[in-house]
Amino acid sequence: MTYCDEQKTSPFLNVEAKNIIKEALNVLGKKHFAFISHANSFPAENGKNTGFGTSNSNAAKNLIDYLSGIFTDIQLGPSGKTKSIDASPYTGTIFSNNPLFIDLEQLTTDEWHNILSYETYNKITQNNPNKDTNRTAYSYIFNAQEEALKEAFENFKKADCPQLKSKFETYKQENQFWLEKDSLYEALTVEHKNDYWPMWKSETDKSLYNPQTEEQKAEYANRINELKSKYADVIEFYSFCQFVISEQNTKTREYAQSKGMKMIADRQVAFSDRDNWAYQSYFLKGWYLGCPPDYFSKDGQMWGFPVMDPEKLFNKDGSLGEGGLLMKELYKKMFKENPGGVRIDHMVGLIDPWVYVAGKKPKIEEGAGRLYSSPEHPVLSKYAIATTDDLNDEVEADKEERILKLTKEQIKRYGALVEKIVIAAAQEVGLDKDSIVCEDLGTLTYPVVSVMKEYDLQGMKLIQFVVPEKPEHPYRCKNITPRSWAMVGTHDNEPIAMWADSTVFSEAGYLNGKNLAEDLYPDATDEEREEIAVRISKDAKFLTQNKFVELFACKAENIQIFFTDLFGLYEVYNRPGTSGDSNWSLRIPDNYEEVYCNNLKEGKALNLPYILKLAIEARGHEFAADHRETIMKLESIM
Repeated sequence: MTYCDEQKTSPFLNVEAKNIIKEALNVLGKKHFAFISHANSFPAENGKNTGFGTSNSNAAKNLIDYLSGIFTDIQLGPSGKTKSIDASPYTGTIFSNNPLFIDLEQLTTDEWHNILSYETYNKITQNNPNKDTNRTAYSYIFNAQEEALKEAFENFKKADCPQLKSKFETYKQENQFWLEKDSLYEALTVEHKNDYWPMWKSETDKSLYNPQTEEQKAEYANRINELKSKYADVIEFYSFCQFVISEQNTKTREYAQSKGMKMIADRQVAFSDRDNWAYQSYFLKGWYLGCPPDYFSKDGQMWGFPVMDPEKLFNKDGSLGEGGLLMKELYKKMFKENPGGVRIDHMVGLIDPWVYVAGKKPKIEEGAGRLYSSPEHPVLSKYAIATTDDLNDEVEADKEERILKLTKEQIKRYGALVEKIVIAAAQEVGLDKDSIVCEDLGTLTYPVVSVMKEYDLQGMKLIQFVVPEKPEHPYRCKNITPRSWAMVGTHDNEPIAMWADSTVFSEAGYLNGKNLAEDLYPDATDEEREEIAVRISKDAKFLTQNKFVELFACKAENIQIFFTDLFGLYEVYNRPGTSGDSNWSLRIPDNYEEVYCNNLKEGKALNLPYILKLAIEARGHEFAADHRETIMKLESIM
């Protein structure tokens, strides 16, 4: 089945096809249909591949055009500034944006007063070692981008552009509270020739925003002024880059909204080195955020991320403390810049975090525990919300089933950060709690479940991770609730086709087949369902097809599709717990329209009309009969 014509033009550019697909999504009760792609994975135009994707390029606008009319949102990854030695966006800064997302080509135009020479831009694209692949060249572009931006900055200072310079001054004033710290850190990386502050030799420079005495306050203030004077140009350059990316981001979001699409931001659980240095007085000294031992890691995961001190988040009267005010400003900025909302990564880290002692493993026997759920812990008990009476003594502290019950008041205390910071921030910029997308996959403790229920928050259902032997598993089609975001996979998972290849010819494959046959073929006989289950268990393409049908047939009001699953790419974007150039580097091919059509013909890409037709039929004979006209329209474009 195909709906690409002989010229390989994409059906996503066919207005009639888009309207029919949109109608089918409405029939199935889908309010949001989001396309997942981190900005660095965006494609480039022919001959304009710098080595890193951006949502601000002309190629990105073309992609937005391509997706618009069907997709309502684009789920981006974290946008913070990353380190030269680590491409992971989940260790980026919380306020500063990543200068790698600046579209250099725009700086060569009249709009930006040609502050970057086209020769420099062209040299970068021509020397990109990955220019003919759909992979980023992180180390290459990290250095090349900075050099190009320095050229642009020098020309900006000389340029006759009073209006643009006035906007720059306004930007610095409006963002001074975080921009001063982040840019000063940049100056200190030059001073110490190292961008990792724990290795700096000066104890004063390590603690400039963390004075302990009145004497230190005066000393540190003098040091800050000294650095501002000595490295004025470095600080101004840092601010300039943040201004440029802010301007470009704004225009991109405006363009997307003109096409009926919104951007959804991604808030990681981590704080960067830069943030840790700037706000270290807000963090719990000697403790880090991590993950307890599990099937994947016998010793747990030592993330090394600082933990916000509960006593700095909230004052004793329940009002926001210094840390709480900082977090609220962060979320306000994110909601304001991204009207589609914010995806909160690792929701358990916001509600019921697992913490461990610095220098030790995140294991119970080495002092680790849940920050708010360890009333028996010699140190963490002072922060406990749950009491010893709420615990199951037969279950270890690192297990999800540890807490048996909570009162309404306790649930409110667990949810204080969500209510008073995240929801409040959304409301203050005119959004509601439905603009909050909660990544609640994996560990799901009772406090997390209780808070999600109390505030009616929308979590995620990852159908690739269904446990087929559990009939009531929440990721199974028949159990997925309307107020949720469903997907076959995220940026951390294998494409669904790869998963299917590893699942067929196994007990899991057969059990998945039985569940899918039961959930998606309601009008079939028991004998027919058994035949379907057996076929699914032996045919990877048929299993993949049925998982897509399950996604759209389920009752979830919101759907997400990662770009590998849409385009039929048989590659992994990120393998959690591993490092190296292969992670975080996969991009949408520059010739994605052609790739989509070719993969569609080979049964690899997502055939939306066909899958939506099957999803409507999977709701049962009566439902399909009521929507026969929509089915016929879908058949006309298949």
